[in-house]
Amino acid sequence: MRNWGVSQPVEMQHGISLFNAAQFFEAHEVLEDVWRDAPERERKFLQGLIQVAVALVHYSRGNQIGCRSLLQRARRNLSAYPEEYGGLNLASLRDSLEQWCVAIDRDLPMPPLPRFETP
Repeated sequence: MRNWGVSQPVEMQHGISLFNAAQFFEAHEVLEDVWRDAPERERKFLQGLIQVAVALVHYSRGNQIGCRSLLQRARRNLSAYPEEYGGLNLASLRDSLEQWCVAIDRDLPMPPLPRFETP
């Protein structure tokens, strides 16, 4: 069994690279494949990352309601994990997701795209 709290499978690294290149649909496809084989403890973590990617697909298609809904679900799923998990800085990601939700709610200019950053 992989220790996801410390390292990332190669497939996950690929999904992260796609996400950070703003290829959100492709990232979600790759991360779903990782999710299917993941141990139970990591499934909510991966589901949260997938939800962020899909939220940004919705946003790119003009669906702000769908975007916000998925961002909220992603925040809930990622809240169960520490600030650094799976090789990612979740504290920074959660802050970014919060900024996006606020911008959508208040019709403000959108902040920079969220990124999957390493600590």
